[in-house]
Amino acid sequence: MKRLVVVSSVVALSLATIPLSRAQSGGMKGMDMGKCKDTMGMDKGMEMKDMDMSKCMDMMGKDKKGKSAEKMSKGKPHKGVGTVEKVDPAAGTVTLAHGPIKSLNWPAMTMSFMVKDRALLEKVKPGAKLEFDFVESGKDYLITEIK
Repeated sequence: MKRLVVVSSVVALSLATIPLSRAQSGGMKGMDMGKCKDTMGMDKGMEMKDMDMSKCMDMMGKDKKGKSAEKMSKGKPHKGVGTVEKVDPAAGTVTLAHGPIKSLNWPAMTMSFMVKDRALLEKVKPGAKLEFDFVESGKDYLITEIK
């Protein structure tokens, strides 16, 4: 009987941590945390665990429950300007160092985007400056047009 209680407790605690780990990773997928650290004025010796995540969440436009401006703008097109850092045709992604995205209250950062059509990747090479349109698609951001 003791074993059953112990095993049940371990399983319950394990299951309880799943939503917490998803909350920690989902909203910042692809975000350049080094840039967040720089923006927050963190010392080089400080670790991410020392970071005040509420400030970072504010910077990303999220409230205390993790809800964001992105949720309110799901499916709404956004515009950005940036420089191509990396192109991955196999994965259908492009990594951009982009300026602030005002419609999402995002600061300038480096992040990866999926592309709606892989043919868009044929237009870009690392170092190229471009304008792009994107939408939120699930947990990813999908580039719909590159100019």
